[in-house]
This record gives sequence, C-alpha cells and structure tokens, in this order.
Amino acid sequence: MRTREQEVEPLINLSEVTEVELLSLKRMREFTPGEHASLFHGTGFDFVGLRDWQAGDRFETIDWAQSSLTNFSPMVVREFEQPTTSGVIIVADGSASTRCGLDGVPIAVTIARAIATIGMSAVFFQDSIGLITFDAGTNQMGAVRPRIGKGQVIHCLEAYQRGRGLQDMRRTPSLSATLIGFSRKTSLVPVVSDFLFDNPDTVLNELALANNVHDVFVVLADAAYAFELPHVTAGWVEAFDVESGRTRLLSRREARGLKARVTAWQDDVARKARAHGLDVLRLGTDQTKFDIALLEWVQERRLRKKR
Repeated sequence: MRTREQEVEPLINLSEVTEVELLSLKRMREFTPGEHASLFHGTGFDFVGLRDWQAGDRFETIDWAQSSLTNFSPMVVREFEQPTTSGVIIVADGSASTRCGLDGVPIAVTIARAIATIGMSAVFFQDSIGLITFDAGTNQMGAVRPRIGKGQVIHCLEAYQRGRGLQDMRRTPSLSATLIGFSRKTSLVPVVSDFLFDNPDTVLNELALANNVHDVFVVLADAAYAFELPHVTAGWVEAFDVESGRTRLLSRREARGLKARVTAWQDDVARKARAHGLDVLRLGTDQTKFDIALLEWVQERRLRKKR
C-alpha cells in the first residue's frame, strides 16, 4: 500500500531524466548534427505565437514587452516551431489502475519512463513532442500541444505525473478521429499502456484506423509483476477494483493465479494488436534493457520515415 508521502513522490525524477538523456546521447550519437548530412528540412525556427511561461522554458524566449502588460504574472514567452519531417505524439495511459503496483513501484513508473525515453530520442532529432493522456474508458482525455526541446519533455512528464498543464481535449465521435485531428502532420504515435481495461478490442480497432494516417504502434507496459501477491493464509481475499469501485471475493487459489492471468491477458492484447496491423513493443521492469530497447525501436521507426 502506498503512503501519503509516497503519493507526492514523482514517478521519475530529474536525475533519472538526465540518466535517460545521457543514454540517448550514447545510443544515438551517430545521428547528432555535424557528423553527417542533415536529416532535417525547413527554413529554421518560425514564430508561431505567444503563450504563458511553463517550467523548462528558456530564459531568452521570454517576451518582456508582452510580460509587462500582464505585470509579469504570468510571464509570456514567444513560441517557435522548426519545420521537420516528423513529430512524436505520445499517447499515455493515465487510468487509476496504472498508479497501483508492488513494493511502492506502480505500473505508471514504466509509462513515465517511456515518455522520458521517447521524448529524449525526439529531442536529438529536433522533432516536436506532444502528449495525450487517457483514462480506462477513453472518456477523459488531456493533451499537451507539440513543441520541441528538453523542456517540453519535462513538461510532458509533469503533465502525466501530476496533471499540470494538461488541456482538456475536444471530444470527437471516435478515438481515431481524435488522434488523427491532433496533429496536422504525420507523426509517430506510440501508445503506452498496460491495456488492463474492459474494451481493448475497441481501442485497438480505433488505433488501427489512426494508423492509416499516423505511424501508430503499441508500447505494452508489462504489469504482471504488480499482481504477484505475497502468500496469504486466509482462504478468501477481498479484491477492490480502483477503476469501477467494485469489490469481489477471490479464493486463495484465484489470488495466486492473478499474475498468470494478467500475463495471458497482455499476451492476447499483443496478438490482437498485431492482427490489426500494429507493431508491439513490450517493456518489462529492467530499466536498462527497457531504455535501450525503446531507443532502438523509436530510432528505427524514425529513420524509416526518412526513406
């Protein structure tokens, strides 16, 4: 059980983000500017408008004249965009079940680290990075509009972890329409989730439709470890569903079999995703292996778009 003190702890802290950044640099150094012909196109950075200051914004982007009109509360910054051939829109599962886990390590830690890893890989390609969060029924969705830079990755992490800076998304008839309409250009769309909700078939079908416009793939956060319950002597265990609020009595044998059931469920999700034409990358709890696998995966897909 997580305590009140643990609740305020970030899922991934700045030192871990720096660790991911350094690993990204090491794994992708052959693609850094100056070592080969540029991968990027466009005329440079274009002014796109003004907005309120956010954590991670560079000092030199502050528009002092406009900020003085608001008495510097809030500060106003100039926003620029660099035309590139690709953007990254991370779709992250923010449902209540992802905040559960074992030994103080919730499933959401894997999702947050995936956001950091994918985001930092995009920083090196100077691609824009955006975020969409969703709940178990995809009824509540929030977003961070795409921008470039390390500060944007940190902003996306804050938005996912604490809900800060998330904008309510305008509802559309379907999830696929929402994803297609979010970005004006074709983007990489990694969907990071444990898929432990009631309607994975419906969601996968919608993702397959969005894949006709964007490059959508599934990043499946392995959640089986969270269901490896300690030995209990009681014959019956009362389980509480944090999503629906329902409770159910499980026999000791059923409780012991939860991990295997979750593994089978996620195996089935992966199989169905592939049947829908979606590639699947499964992430475990080994952070080093997970970071390297995800970096190589995103790098390969990003370069595929160049060909």
